[in-house]
Amino acid sequence: MGEVEVPADAYYGASTQRAVLNFPISGQPFPRRFIRALGLIKKAAAQTNQELGLLSRRRARAITAAAQEVIDGKLDDQFPIDIYQTGSGTSTNTNANEVIASRAIEILGGERGSKAVHPNDHVNLGQSSNDVIPTAIQISCAVAIADELIPALRMLEKALETKSKEFWPVVKTGRTHLQDATPIRLGQEFKGYAGQVEESIRRAEAAIEELAKVPLGGTAVGTGLNSHPQYARMTSARLAKATRIGIHETRNHFHAQATLDVLVAAHGALRTIATSLWKIGSDIRLMGSGPIAGLGELRLPETQPGSSIMPGKINPVIIESLTMVVARVFGNDVTVALCGQSGSLFELNVMMPVAGVTSLESITLLAASARNLTERCIEGLQATDRGPELVERSPMLATALNPIIGYDEAAKIAKESMRTGRSIRQLARTKGISEAQLNKVLDLAKMTKPGLEGPGGGG
Repeated sequence: MGEVEVPADAYYGASTQRAVLNFPISGQPFPRRFIRALGLIKKAAAQTNQELGLLSRRRARAITAAAQEVIDGKLDDQFPIDIYQTGSGTSTNTNANEVIASRAIEILGGERGSKAVHPNDHVNLGQSSNDVIPTAIQISCAVAIADELIPALRMLEKALETKSKEFWPVVKTGRTHLQDATPIRLGQEFKGYAGQVEESIRRAEAAIEELAKVPLGGTAVGTGLNSHPQYARMTSARLAKATRIGIHETRNHFHAQATLDVLVAAHGALRTIATSLWKIGSDIRLMGSGPIAGLGELRLPETQPGSSIMPGKINPVIIESLTMVVARVFGNDVTVALCGQSGSLFELNVMMPVAGVTSLESITLLAASARNLTERCIEGLQATDRGPELVERSPMLATALNPIIGYDEAAKIAKESMRTGRSIRQLARTKGISEAQLNKVLDLAKMTKPGLEGPGGGG
């Protein structure tokens, strides 16, 4: 292909430099987590190949040391290639091979460029970009979920559970179809939010299980050509130990390399988690609307001035930040799905880099936003007197009269309450219902739990 000039201080070589010149697209290289995963794979591969007798002890030790520097982030500036590159990520795998080979040669006391450690013959031994890159994507995403997202969700779940207990005495009007419904405890609503986050954690853990099935060892097309039969199993075991995640060889290399189904499924879990966070944030924002003309049932923490013109205005900015993150994750989910659908051609998916980076972005954004929501919103929430005040005036309390006077008569009372503004209790008295009966059926706390003495069902 002719000569190409490479910076004199670079550890990478001509192949990497060509990729830098060929893909001047976004200026965005692969993120730290992905480069770390590449380093983990190269280190584990060298150790396995030494154990199998395919790589000399001296070379394996040098490659291992150089790969550790990649893992530690000491060579991040040596990975300059844009993520919008060859769809298999071959350019970045080659980049890693060149950098690790050059650094390993230095560690051995040799001169860079001598090929005493060869990028392909030694660093890439038993590997192909076609199995290394998807494995690096899956490992980096699994580790990010385990290290960032799940801890943030657990923190949020705990905060919501704490608020559920704090708000349990507060009985307010329930709402369905954005209309008044039968009473509910504010603490019960927050118990529901905590349950959503509990399920989100379960889904995140399931995503890790999906991602842990790696295609490493399939080499070019899934057949494992030029790879020792025990290489994939042994290397995966090393990766599992290094990441503390159950990394293991896929049972079917042909589908694992030809598709991004695992990543599409894992990002589907992220989309569902984002949807849950949207629901939680939106409800809290609505309950905190006002403070005079809105619902005003919650008082949100005052984090910053809300207007450059209206003094004293406070806006739900933390939740607004969250909803924008959710919008981004939804868009990322479309990107990953399109990569999985359109990039899978015969034996290889050729839209891997953007799918991997997009997934990592979703994980990082969700984790940061969940943590921010916890610290700057949930923990400082306060209940106002507005909820209990409104529930006493709710015409839906007429539902509790169904067992006494029937649905039709109770409906008349509810409509009259809405028309006149008189309370259900006041109107019920005019129907001859005794005070003792009213105290029994209009016990608000009793209406927030199962029982046959209270109201029937309905939407």
